[in-house]
Amino acid sequence: MGSAHLLEHMIFKGTSRRSARQIALEIEGIGGSLDAYTSREHTGCYARVLDEHLPIAVDVLTDLVFCPVLRENDLEVERNVILEEIAGVEDTPEDLVFDLHARCLWGDHPYGNPVLGTAETVGAITKADLHELWRTAYQPSTCVVAAAGNLRHEEFLELVTRQFPANVSGGTVPTVPQPPEMRPLEHTVDRGSSQVHICLGATTFSRSDPRRYGAILVSTTLGAGMSSRLFQRVREERGLAYTVYSYQSFYARGGLSGIYMATRPDTANAAIAEVRSELAELCETGLSPDELESVKNQTKGQVLLSLESTSARLQRLAGVALYDEPYQTLNDICARIDAVTTAEVADLCREYYAPDRQVLVRLGPGPREGTPRPGGHEGASQSDARGP
Repeated sequence: MGSAHLLEHMIFKGTSRRSARQIALEIEGIGGSLDAYTSREHTGCYARVLDEHLPIAVDVLTDLVFCPVLRENDLEVERNVILEEIAGVEDTPEDLVFDLHARCLWGDHPYGNPVLGTAETVGAITKADLHELWRTAYQPSTCVVAAAGNLRHEEFLELVTRQFPANVSGGTVPTVPQPPEMRPLEHTVDRGSSQVHICLGATTFSRSDPRRYGAILVSTTLGAGMSSRLFQRVREERGLAYTVYSYQSFYARGGLSGIYMATRPDTANAAIAEVRSELAELCETGLSPDELESVKNQTKGQVLLSLESTSARLQRLAGVALYDEPYQTLNDICARIDAVTTAEVADLCREYYAPDRQVLVRLGPGPREGTPRPGGHEGASQSDARGP
C-alpha cells in the first residue's frame, strides 16, 4: 500500500557517499540515464550507460540500494511528491480504472492494492517503517542483477561481486498468499468526465503455468492490434470507441486477462454489449486452425522484434531469475507457442473468457436514466490509485 514505492523514491535522496544531486549528475554527466520502478511484486533500479562507463553505473546502483541514508526531512518532501503522483492518477481515469478493477478482482488480497498506496496509507508511513523494509528486503540475497549490451559475463560478475556489501544478514521476501476465488460482478464509479472508461476481465493463472502461452494467443487474437477481433468489431465496424485493447498480467500466485476501452456515456452500453457478444462467440467457437496459425506467427514476430531492444532483453533476463524460471532460448519460446493446439485454446476460452465470468468496472458518468444496464450488480464506490 505504498511503502515499497516510497522506499524506492527515498533511496534516490542520498547515500552515505553521494547527495541526491550527485547521484543524478554522476550518471547524466556521462550521457546515461538512471531510474527505478515499483510493481506489485518487485522494485527495480536501472541505469543505461556507454559500455566504457559500466563500472560507474554498477557503483551508483549498488550505492543506492545498499547505502541510502533515509533521512526524516527527505521523507516529508518525498511523501508530498508521491501524494502529487496519487492525485495525478485520480485525475487520469484511464489509469485509475485499472486500480479500481484490481480491487474488484482481487479484493483485499495484496494484488488488489494500489502500488502507490492511498493518501491515507502514504501519510501514515514512518521513517522506521521504511528502514525496516529496507533492512529486510534490500539485501544481496533478495537481489537480482541483470545486464544487457556490450559486456562479458565473467568480468561483469567480478565487478558486481566487488561492489556488493560483505557480511550482511540474509534478507526476507514475504510469501504472497493464495488469491481468493474471483466473484463476477459489475461495479460503477459515477464521476463527471467526457468518456466512460471500462475494464472487463477475469483472474487466470500464475506466470509459471504452461497455459500462459495459449492465453497470450487468445488475448492477442481478441484485442492486440488493428487486426484484432475487438478492434475490428468495436471500432472499425461500429465506431463505438477510439481505444479498445486486451491485456495480460501474470504474477507469482495468479494472473488476469482483461479488456480496456473508452467510449462516450451514450455508447457505453452498446460497446459493452459488443464486447460480451465477442466473448460469447470466442467461448463457443474458440479459434479456427487458420486463425490460430496466424496469431502464432504474429506473436513470434512480436517476441523476436521486441528483443532488438536492449531494455527488453534486460527485462527478460531479470524476469527469469525473479520468478525462478528456467532460461529459455528464443527457439524454445517459439516452440512453446507452436505447440499450442486448437483444443487447448478452446478449453481456455470456455474457462476464462465466458461473459458471465467477468468483473466489469465502469468509471465515468453512470448509465442514463431508463437505459438498461448490462448484467451484474454495482459495488461500493472506490478511489484507489494505480501504480506505475
